[in-house]
Amino acid sequence: MDLSFFLEMSGVQLAYLFIVVFLFLLALIDLWVGVSNDAVNFIGSAVGCRAAKFKHVLLVAAAGVFVGAAFSNGMMEVARSGVFNPGGFVFSEVMVIFLAVMVSDVFLLDLFNSLGLPTSTTVSLVFELLGAAFITALIKVATSEADIDVVGLLNTDKALVMIISIFLSVAVAFIFGLVVQWISRLVFTFHFKGKPGLKTGLFGGVAVTSIVYFMLIKGLKGTTIVPDAAKAFVDDNTLPILAACFVLFTVLMQALHWAKVNVLKIVVLVGTFSLALAFAGNDLVNFIGVTLAGFDSFITFVGSGAAPDELVMTSLSGSARTPFYFLLAAGAVMVTALWRSKKARKVLETSIGLSSQQDSENEMFGSSSFARNLVRVSTKMVTAISSKTPKGVKEWVNRRFTPLEEREDVAFDLVRASVNLVLGGLLIAVGTSLKLPLSTTYVTFMVAMGTSLADRAWGRESAVYRVTGVVSVVGGWFITAGAAFILAVAVAAVMYFGGLPAMFLMIALVIYLLYRSKVKYDKKTKAENDDKVRRTVLDSNDPDEVWSALKSHSAGTLSTSLSFCAVTYRALFESFAKDSLRPVKGAMSRIVENKALLKKNRRFETKGMQRIDQELAFERSTWYHLCTNSCQQMLNTLTRIAEPVKEHVEHSFSPLSRACIEEFSPYCRDVYNVLEDMENMISANDFTCATELSERAKLLKRSLATLRKELTQRLHTGDGSLRVDFVYLNLVQESHELLSEARNLLRGCGKFFD
Repeated sequence: MDLSFFLEMSGVQLAYLFIVVFLFLLALIDLWVGVSNDAVNFIGSAVGCRAAKFKHVLLVAAAGVFVGAAFSNGMMEVARSGVFNPGGFVFSEVMVIFLAVMVSDVFLLDLFNSLGLPTSTTVSLVFELLGAAFITALIKVATSEADIDVVGLLNTDKALVMIISIFLSVAVAFIFGLVVQWISRLVFTFHFKGKPGLKTGLFGGVAVTSIVYFMLIKGLKGTTIVPDAAKAFVDDNTLPILAACFVLFTVLMQALHWAKVNVLKIVVLVGTFSLALAFAGNDLVNFIGVTLAGFDSFITFVGSGAAPDELVMTSLSGSARTPFYFLLAAGAVMVTALWRSKKARKVLETSIGLSSQQDSENEMFGSSSFARNLVRVSTKMVTAISSKTPKGVKEWVNRRFTPLEEREDVAFDLVRASVNLVLGGLLIAVGTSLKLPLSTTYVTFMVAMGTSLADRAWGRESAVYRVTGVVSVVGGWFITAGAAFILAVAVAAVMYFGGLPAMFLMIALVIYLLYRSKVKYDKKTKAENDDKVRRTVLDSNDPDEVWSALKSHSAGTLSTSLSFCAVTYRALFESFAKDSLRPVKGAMSRIVENKALLKKNRRFETKGMQRIDQELAFERSTWYHLCTNSCQQMLNTLTRIAEPVKEHVEHSFSPLSRACIEEFSPYCRDVYNVLEDMENMISANDFTCATELSERAKLLKRSLATLRKELTQRLHTGDGSLRVDFVYLNLVQESHELLSEARNLLRGCGKFFD
């Protein structure tokens, strides 16, 4: 392709060339974001059990990703003709479908990664393709005079099988993970290290042979690099190859075990490589398949010389032959993302945290009524079964499920990590052999959840939180499917009717959305990193260093809470005065978030108090808890202000009168100023004016008390609306209480930071 090729293009062709270039840019972003999301699938087990240093795990995974990308190409037809029949669409219509898919996909994946939730790139791709193709076909049928129907334009049977198999894998993976891990733990117990016997070699042989089977079936299927003759030989001689591998690897693993080599670490690392290979080799279509299909369509369009709304895209019905350099470039981007992406670490924390053997004081998810009821019912069932089980059997099983005192940085042991990788790989291989496109995210995550439950990692203290987490993640997947479909439908409809101008408008919109998402995420990451640095110092063994860090961290916590209380208090009054509902709802959500943040910070700071000098801790702890309790009560006060205001505005009751607004505005301003001055005082660690500020708050309390008495008298003599009067009186009363807690906070800070 030389310069003359571009110079000879028409204006319409150049416009579509720009769209194709943008598709490639989105593919690069999609590769980066997708690896950030899916890295947990193949490195989570190795990282969770500390099978090797993190950088060594990344090296193994990177090798698997790069090799897998080079061996890819087998699933590219999914984007070209797996969901819709390309022969029923013209060039302009398939470009609408492809662009709608990429715009929707990048935004959805980036959103889920920013929230730290694993989602499925396979589900995103399938439902975005289905949504965009469905609405395009529907519009085409409605506006065309030809005798066509939607069913004929879509591969509904194939799409339905894909969807059912994807969601069915959730239950299958969880159940298999639960059963296989329970049996494995009975065999190995938690005390497997250093024990002689043949079971280690046998387990290693079965595990590595399973991984080889997984790589042969899933990793090489459909690749264009391996000759067809070699693939046919493997397919015809699968059982003899597996039998030979089993004998070879069993002997090898037993010999390594006798040589004091940790066989399970080898199994984990080999499993990590194989899953990374299969991920890159088969999930690559989720990231670049649509872009390459759009590129092939564009080349066909330019070569045909036909109009974009006349060229029928039968060329997409053929097999995909992706140029090798595209695959290598994609592999390089994926490896770079694996090493550099910070979001990948966050998604890792979510999955490992949910499967950790350790009970955490700071669980990532709260509790839900569904989880509480499920845990309660399950506990009763287990108790009933246990009561019918012979005592000797129970004692024998309990001994084998008694965990060791592991390091705090290890989420689970090598036995569970091996089962996670081997079983996950086997289930995906079996699904592939049955021509069922399973989601690697669904299978690996649910296997990990099943094995953690079998290992009794979900104890009474953490079960509710873990169940809530799993339900949240799985619910997020289903939300992904619905959101992907709806978003793709909306985007495709706009572009179909708007033509090229609407396409360029969507391109501009997605650029803006990605930029805004990055700015928000960078700010959030910076704040988390700054707080993480302060918390690291709290773990120091030097009491003086811990005390200095503790004061700094506590000052940040208190000043942040005060600033939030001041801004939210003023916003609530303004919302009440303007009869505006949306700001009140937003304020209530932020109050809940700040309560959770204060609770989390208090845990870390209390641990820091335990590491300082005991005499100093005894002297200052009372004042520290007075400060944090006061902040907590101030947030509770804001809640008591917000709830009646929300109910009043939401029901469209009579608004606050102009006279009342003018009456209370000076008080609101004074309360805000007191809180703001307190925040500045704590931030500067300068309490020289604390007495004066306390007196200001005291005088303001008296004025509010006087106003409260006047309002009480008005309730008995006035002829206005009692509903609005009660809400107004509540605002005055809680403002008085807010100042009381502020004075307590000021008193505690003066003693604690002295």
